[in-house]
Amino acid sequence: MRAVVTTGAGGPEVLSVGDVEEPRPGAGEVLVEVVATAVNRADTLQRQGFYPPPPGAPDTIGLECSGRVAALGEGVEGWSVGDEVCALLAGGGYAARVAVPVGQVMPVPAGVPLVEAACLPEVAATVWSNVFMTAHLQKGERFLVHGGAGGIGTMAIQLAAARGAEVFTTAGSPEKLELCRSLGAAHAIDYREDDFVEVLADAGGADVILDNMGATYLGRNVSALATGGRLVIIGMQGGSKGELDINALLRKRASVTATSLRARPLAEKAAICCGVVENVWPLVASGAVRPIVEATLPLEEVGRAHELMEAGGHAGKLVLTL
Repeated sequence: MRAVVTTGAGGPEVLSVGDVEEPRPGAGEVLVEVVATAVNRADTLQRQGFYPPPPGAPDTIGLECSGRVAALGEGVEGWSVGDEVCALLAGGGYAARVAVPVGQVMPVPAGVPLVEAACLPEVAATVWSNVFMTAHLQKGERFLVHGGAGGIGTMAIQLAAARGAEVFTTAGSPEKLELCRSLGAAHAIDYREDDFVEVLADAGGADVILDNMGATYLGRNVSALATGGRLVIIGMQGGSKGELDINALLRKRASVTATSLRARPLAEKAAICCGVVENVWPLVASGAVRPIVEATLPLEEVGRAHELMEAGGHAGKLVLTL
């Protein structure tokens, strides 16, 4: 079958489309015929050799997909061949077919085109699990997400606003700031011109912060927290080693949590996907939350898609079609 293959770790030039062996669904798995997949920053790290797949996952890059059920493994119930689905993956999305644990297969939300559905599973699962299952963001609380125009940011803004939070976000251009406002951000902060710590301090502090920067923002994020605030770190774009002022945390009775999604046990991923279907998909179907797609490219242009991801000028998601 067609799939993206690599010629070793390196830049986007190591990516090409070739032939690999087609997977077969094992017990408890669903074989999905992939219509589209989406590019995530973790994909670029895997391409560079910094983020290998967990044991048992396909070597092929790709953390989400949309498509149709092609076959069912032993013991799978609730799905039929031909059903339109989207799925959260540990790998294998950049391919014509992928075998997925049944707990990570989700229906396509009503009204969403199948190709656009490819860019929902990873961001929806990330935001739901971290902002709501881990940090327990409540209606009326103040929520800060960094990189509001990115894939995770655009989902986080919409979902938090739809559930009644006051949303703050950072972005780096007038166009991205306006996009964030249009999605529900009450306060869009230009990080090149303004200090988000000061903005949050004036507002009373953030109850929840979702951060993908890591080390470079650690101290400032803690300063921006309200009493009882919760900082959730999901990325290290700004480095992995930072200094933490424990006294500042103690004074605020605040907490810092770091999480990842890809390596979680299957049962945890299944619980997250159930939460997404129950709580996020109705908002998508109603139009309160929508996928934001910057560009759709054919699988053969996977190298170009990775270049766009690493350049950082895009907003929302980059989708690859098969």
